[in-house]
Amino acid sequence: MRTVVRLVPAVVLAAALVGSVVAPAQAEVPTPKSPEAVGYGGAVASVDADATAAGIAVLRKGGNAVDAAIAVAAALGVTEPYSSGIGGGGYFVHYDARTGKVETLDGRETASRTADQSLFLENGQPLAFADAVTSGRSVGVPGTAAVWDKALRLWGTRDLREVLKPAEKIAEQGFVVDQTFHDQTALNQARFKDFPATRELFLPGGQLPVVGSRLRNPDLAATYRELGRNGVQAFYHGKLAADVANTIAHPPVDPASGRNARPGKVDTTDLAAYRVKEQAPTHVKYRGDDVYSIAPSSSGGTTGGEALGILGRFDLASMSQAEYLHHFLEATRLAFADRNRWVGDPSQVEVPTKQLLSPAFAADRACLIDPAHAAPGPVAPGDPYHPTACGSTGKAVPEGYEGPNTTHLTVADRWGNVVSYTLTIEQTGGSGITVPGRGFLLNNELTDFSFTPLVPGVPDPNLPGPGKRPRSSISPTIVLRDGKPFMAAGSPGGATIITTTLQVLLGRIDRGLTLEQAIAAPRASQRNAAVSGAEPAFLAGPDRAGLEALGQKFSDAGEIGAATGVERLPDGRWVAAAEPVRRGGGSAAVVRPSR
Repeated sequence: MRTVVRLVPAVVLAAALVGSVVAPAQAEVPTPKSPEAVGYGGAVASVDADATAAGIAVLRKGGNAVDAAIAVAAALGVTEPYSSGIGGGGYFVHYDARTGKVETLDGRETASRTADQSLFLENGQPLAFADAVTSGRSVGVPGTAAVWDKALRLWGTRDLREVLKPAEKIAEQGFVVDQTFHDQTALNQARFKDFPATRELFLPGGQLPVVGSRLRNPDLAATYRELGRNGVQAFYHGKLAADVANTIAHPPVDPASGRNARPGKVDTTDLAAYRVKEQAPTHVKYRGDDVYSIAPSSSGGTTGGEALGILGRFDLASMSQAEYLHHFLEATRLAFADRNRWVGDPSQVEVPTKQLLSPAFAADRACLIDPAHAAPGPVAPGDPYHPTACGSTGKAVPEGYEGPNTTHLTVADRWGNVVSYTLTIEQTGGSGITVPGRGFLLNNELTDFSFTPLVPGVPDPNLPGPGKRPRSSISPTIVLRDGKPFMAAGSPGGATIITTTLQVLLGRIDRGLTLEQAIAAPRASQRNAAVSGAEPAFLAGPDRAGLEALGQKFSDAGEIGAATGVERLPDGRWVAAAEPVRRGGGSAAVVRPSR
């Protein structure tokens, strides 16, 4: 592992300072960010300015939206390694301007072929979540590299080697540590220090990286070069695959730490067997627009689509803000009740995707919304196979835990192609385990499984199983209007991804907000619980009292999500939009601000 933190004016000394920490007087300033950009030739929005710039560079050289999206994703693997990278997975939604079709890739991580429902049990009892996360046990077969390869083969115009070049350069030269990266490292310091490879990479000299310092990752640059030279089969076969499997089976923990980093089950046979799934998107009509998202194994498309189906039966545009938010919260309460009961990996459990998205089921669930009163707590699921007006069946099923991190990017090009892509390693920092000499963290996605049934006696579609994909909430979304791209959006945030993406769509379509305003608006998230999580700005806002008068209850959830989006204006310009504040602010850019 070769990592260095360096500060201007020490750039010219980099070669001599590998493996050391240098602290000259003047810190560097991170690349400036803008939360909105409008113009021509294509658009990119992500959480990071260097990653957005990588995508814009590909578009300027004639690459399409898919080429640029992979370049952005690879760069985020360098600059936002605690949320993304080739040690994780994700879901890719693509609009093809030539065919007018929306297609998707499921690159979710998978359990080992030897995993079963006892994966997170010891002595018949579920592991403590913290013990499960920071272990090989939580690591699923990564899917990100396979998604990049499949997307480029299906829809790209550049090869993998070319689109990885910008990220490779960032990894070699380094990126400037900002406050968000410093704070995220601090949250993980206690466990990062227990793994020598992670400690050396992210805690240079055993210390937190200094804001304004430059963090380099030449090991990841070398890994990217290997993938570019040999193709992604190098990740799933051969020496790199062996390194990944060995790290999972024998987590390289410092013996002096006393940490019990349990071994995982994923091996080289599991890696070699991994396949990305090409599948149809979910599709619902909303206010005449066509809304496309990702189908199970993610619950994003079914849950968000069901909520839109419910809300489509109300005139949200004419409501007061408090009335609108009340209906939004109640609709997501109902949709999550159904998600928790019915959605899992469709290769191993029956998932009623079509029925959950049917107008008949939406109508039956919508009649449960009382405009004058919130439901007092968790509600029971409906039966999508046998819809009954205002009906429900069985016990209320609570939400399982999902890690709050992930990253989302949106890209459009001059031809009108659009990509909405969410990728993740699960927790902030994933498993905390870096593959030695390879420069990337491994995911902890298998902790998205239910360790035991959420409600005893009620079937749980999200228990572990051999080769199974854990349920996700990732919700990359593309909206077509009159058959052409109108907008695309998505967000990180665990289960709040679904509610955040919905709020952005509703804010733009129903509430008269611009895309940037819809992304910036204060958020609340109801996921079939007695209390809705809400941001401080929401809790301090003018609508709280009116909502509480309707029976809504809130707790402070801190920051929720970090959305990005793009929109096509009637005059042909693209709008790229990102967060103005959340997660340190996002970065939006266009190829040309004017013709």
